[in-house]
Amino acid sequence: MPALDRLEKLKILADAAKYDASCSSSGSTTRDSRGGKGVGSSEGMGICHSYAPDGRCISLLKVLMTNYCMFDCRFCVNRISSNVQRARFTPDELATLTIDFYKRNYIEGLFLSSGIIRSPDYTMEQLVETARILRHREDFRGYIHLKTIPDADPDLLREAGILADRVSINVELPTRAGLAQFAPEKDEKRIRAAMATTRAQIDGWKEERRTIRSAPIFAPAGQSTQMILGADGASDAQVLRSSADLYGSYRLKRVYYSAFSPIPDASKDLPLQRPPLMREHRVYQADWLWRFYGFGLDDLDMAMEGGMLPLDIDPKLSWALRRRDLFPVNVNRAAKEQLLRIPGLGETSVRKILSARRHARLRLDDIGKLCRNLRKIRPFIETSDWRPTNLLDRAGLRADLAPKPQQLALAL
Repeated sequence: MPALDRLEKLKILADAAKYDASCSSSGSTTRDSRGGKGVGSSEGMGICHSYAPDGRCISLLKVLMTNYCMFDCRFCVNRISSNVQRARFTPDELATLTIDFYKRNYIEGLFLSSGIIRSPDYTMEQLVETARILRHREDFRGYIHLKTIPDADPDLLREAGILADRVSINVELPTRAGLAQFAPEKDEKRIRAAMATTRAQIDGWKEERRTIRSAPIFAPAGQSTQMILGADGASDAQVLRSSADLYGSYRLKRVYYSAFSPIPDASKDLPLQRPPLMREHRVYQADWLWRFYGFGLDDLDMAMEGGMLPLDIDPKLSWALRRRDLFPVNVNRAAKEQLLRIPGLGETSVRKILSARRHARLRLDDIGKLCRNLRKIRPFIETSDWRPTNLLDRAGLRADLAPKPQQLALAL
C-alpha cells in the first residue's frame, strides 16, 4: 500500500474524530477571534467550531493522532475489528499541521485524541509529545484540548494537564453494565480513578499558585467527558444520574452527550438506527436545568415518562405541567429561583424582569417585551393585570404549548 500524504491522513483522521463530541474551548484565555476562511467543518477537514463564555466562536483543529486501536469497543468505528482505512500522524507532523493552520487563521487551537496503539503509555506519550512540541518548540499559546487515557502512567497525565488547557476522559456509556457489554477492555474504576487524580491535580496546582505565582496552571479549562446515548439500553434517568455523580465527584466542566451513530460492520447487539437527535437535545436541556436552574434529580425524574424525557416538549415544561400546583408565579414578587422555574424563561429574561420590576409593577405587555415566548409563559405567570384563570387546568395545555409537528420532525 502506498504511503499516504499529509492531506490524505488529515481527511481520514479528521473524519474519524467527528464522533467525539467533548470538544469545547470554554474557559480558555481570551484571544482575538479569527474566522475560519477557506476551510470549514462542512468540508470534513477537521475544523470544528465551539463557543467561549463571552460568545466568541472558536475554531479548533479536531483530529486523531491515529485511528488504529487495539481495543474492540463495539460502538466505535475505529475498533480493531473494523475495516476502515487506517492512518497515523507523528507528533512532529501534527504540530507542524497545527501551526500551519494557525498561521493561516483557520484555527485558534487543537483538539487531539487517539486510538490506543502498542500500549496506553505509548499512546499517551505521543499525545503529550505533540503538545510539548507545540508549547516549547513552536511557542504556541493557543488552546489545546488533550483526550487522555486512564490506564496511562500518572506522570504522563500530569504532564498532559500542564501542557493542555483542558483534558478529558470519555466514560462512553452511563452504566457499568453497558460498559462491560460494549467496551470490555475499558474499566469504569480506572476511568474514575483517573478523573479523581485529575481533579486532585487541578486543586493542588491552584493551591500552589496562591503562594507561588510563577507555578504553572494545571488544565485551566478543567476536565470534561462524553457519554453516548442510545448504544445501550440506559434510560435518560440513568444518564442524568450518572452525569450528576460525575459532576459532583470530579467537578467536571462539562458532560457532553452524543447520540449513537450506526457504524460499518456493527455488532448485532447494537441498534440499527440512531436515536432521535431530539433525545440528545432534551438530555442537554435537562443537564442545564440541574446545573444552572436549581432543579434537583427528583425534579428531573418528575419531568420524565418511564425514565425517558418526552421528545415533544422540553424538560422544564414537562416538569411544570406535572407541578401545576406551584403556578401561577407572581413575576412582581417571586424570588429569582422561582422565576427560573417558569417555562419559557431563561437566565437572561429573569435578569431583565428582576431589573425592570425595581422601577414599576410589571404588566403582561411588559413581560412580552422582555421575553421571547410570551405564549409559553402566559399560563404560568401572574402580573399586575393578568391571572391565567382556568388555563392551568386545561387538558389540552400540553398540546397548545408543544412545538408544531413540522418543527419537531427536523430533529426526530
